[in-house]
Amino acid sequence: MATMLFVGEKSHQLLMISLAIVVALALTTPGSSSLHVKRSHPSVLHTTAKTNQLIYHGGPLLTKPGTINVYLIWYGRNSQKDKATITDFFSSFTPTNDHSISRIQRPPTVSKWWKTIQSYKDKAGSSVPGAVRLIKQISNDYSLGKNIKRAQIADLVQNKIDNNLLPVDPNGIYLVLTSRDVTVERFCMSSCGFHDTKTVPAKGNQVVVGHVGDPSLQCPGFCAWPYAVPAYGPPFKPLVSPNGVGADGLVINIATILAGAATNPFRDGYYQGHVEAPLEAVTACQGKFGEGAFPGFPGKLLEDRASNASYNAYGANGRKFLLPAMWDPVSFSCKVVT
Repeated sequence: MATMLFVGEKSHQLLMISLAIVVALALTTPGSSSLHVKRSHPSVLHTTAKTNQLIYHGGPLLTKPGTINVYLIWYGRNSQKDKATITDFFSSFTPTNDHSISRIQRPPTVSKWWKTIQSYKDKAGSSVPGAVRLIKQISNDYSLGKNIKRAQIADLVQNKIDNNLLPVDPNGIYLVLTSRDVTVERFCMSSCGFHDTKTVPAKGNQVVVGHVGDPSLQCPGFCAWPYAVPAYGPPFKPLVSPNGVGADGLVINIATILAGAATNPFRDGYYQGHVEAPLEAVTACQGKFGEGAFPGFPGKLLEDRASNASYNAYGANGRKFLLPAMWDPVSFSCKVVT
């Protein structure tokens, strides 16, 4: 889970951080493999001192050679515009492999941002793949209603696998993307997304699942910062979004969940802090998108002259995206795409 805390007085902030951890632990069901990723409000920076390094706990990562395969379930009624944005985002990881997609001519790129992930290695020395591929997308028209529990996200994925609508892929990530009118347990309250695991008994495999919601209606200042302003926090003028606040909020949080799921899929990979409220590859660098970032300021970014939209990476089909900093286990620092 991506837990965010609003900014206040220093003592209040420390109190809220402590309370967030306690609440996350209290909400954890014994035996659950759900991840409660400790995450302050995005305008709050975590330090990158050695005390905040991500530690490898010896477990498996998603290191099967080749690619990390992504399967999307669009839940609810998502706009075609947003679907196109997310499809282009995934195409941006390996854009030159598909001749139907316009090539990205200049850095910084989405694929370069993802290269940092290859520095994460398991105990056998195998790296997380440097390529991500969108394998399949399917739609679901509110089969579970508009108020969903977290456990139902994994059940929905299992249902699609059991009915052969999606394959079993141990090196895949199954993402459920909910539309803006769908309420998911803890979404917008303490989370902008989460990743988990699910055993598929009929297939005899354990798969990685995740959820990210469209924040544009429910909590744009919480889950789409810096493109929207939170109710409480440092004074900040929201940046102009290149793809729409909802779509770019999805991109930021999908990137966060992808990195965390690849490097800590089963709760014993790379993380710092408590196992039930960990800081992961991106959440350890929360609030940083460019060089010179500080609380309330995302860092130096690129700006489109025509639209004034802010971004830090180029993608397929002329797209521009904003990607969060990622913890680099080689330099022991939060690395922004350049």
